Amino acid sequence: MSASLARLTEGGFSIGIEAPLDNDWTHAGEQARQQAGRLPGEPDLQRHAELAQLADRLGFRALWVRDVPVYDPSFGDAAQVFEVFSYLGYLAGITRDILLGTAAVVLPIREPLLTLKSAATIQHLSGNRLMLGVASGDRPVEYPLFGRDFAERGNNFREQVALLREGAQSSLPPGLNVLPRLDSALPLLVAGLSQQSPAWVGQNMDGSLAYPGTPEDHARRVAAWRAVAGDKPYATFIHLDLSERAGEPMQRWRFGFRGGRDALVEELNALRAAGVDHVGLHFRRNRRPLGETFHEIAECVLPLVTSGPGTSCAAPSPTAHYS
Repeated sequence: MSASLARLTEGGFSIGIEAPLDNDWTHAGEQARQQAGRLPGEPDLQRHAELAQLADRLGFRALWVRDVPVYDPSFGDAAQVFEVFSYLGYLAGITRDILLGTAAVVLPIREPLLTLKSAATIQHLSGNRLMLGVASGDRPVEYPLFGRDFAERGNNFREQVALLREGAQSSLPPGLNVLPRLDSALPLLVAGLSQQSPAWVGQNMDGSLAYPGTPEDHARRVAAWRAVAGDKPYATFIHLDLSERAGEPMQRWRFGFRGGRDALVEELNALRAAGVDHVGLHFRRNRRPLGETFHEIAECVLPLVTSGPGTSCAAPSPTAHYS
C-alpha cells in the first residue's frame, strides 16, 4: 500500500473534505450567486485557500477535488472550477499535512503521458500526499470536444491505467522517460466501476471511491468490494448540512442529510461499522459558515469517530470568529 493510502486508513477510519469550499447550494448562497453574476452551480471561491489551510490545521485527513473540464448547464455543477492538476499543485504549496485526492480524474478524455507527468509532479511537490482517483467519465458531451469516443471509454480507461502503472515505459522509444520519476507506483482509486468488471477493478485498483448512500447501502457495497479487492481502502462521501443544534435529528436526503453533530457522529460510526475506511464531507448544502462548521466537526466529531468515546465538546458560540 502506498504511503498516502496508508495515511488515509491510519487508525482504521478517517474524515476528509470535498471541494469546492463554498455553501452555494443554500438559499443564501443562491442569492449571492445571482448578485455576483456567477453561473448556476459556479461556487464562490474567495475563501477557498483560507478554508483549505484551515482544514489542514484542524486535522482533516484529506481534501478531495473533482475533474470537470467543461461547464455544462444541464448538470448545473461547475465543481471547484479550477483545472484539477493545476489546483492540486497550488494546494500542495499552501498546505502541509492534508492528503490531496482527486474524485476523480476522467482518464479517457486526457492525454495519457501528460496525465502521468502531472500526477508525478503533484506527488513530488506535495511530499507523496497524492491519491489519484480515476474514472471513465459520465458526460457524453465532453468526449467529442477532446476527440475521444464515448463508447470506447472503458477500453481507453484500461489502457491508461496500464500506462500509469508502468510509467509509460512501453509507450516510449528507447532512452525516453517521463520526469519526474516516481519512487513508487501512483495510488489509484476508482470511482464506481468505470465500465470495468468488479474482478478487474478489485485486481487492478488500489481503492474504491463509492457514491454516497446509507450505512446499509455501504454494507452491501463494502462486502462486494472486499470480495474482489480484499482489504484495499473503501471511501465515500456525505453531502452535509450541519445544524447548530447538536441534538437535531437527521433529515436524510439524496447523497446526505441535515442534522446536528450527534446525528453526524452516529452516521459516521455506522459507516465505520459497515466497513467504510474514509468519508469525505461535502458542504455546498451547509447553511452555516464553513469555518465555524469545520471547527465544530474537528473539535466535537473527529475525536469521537476516530478515537472512540471519551471526548466532550461545548456548543460553539454563534458570535465566535473562526478562521
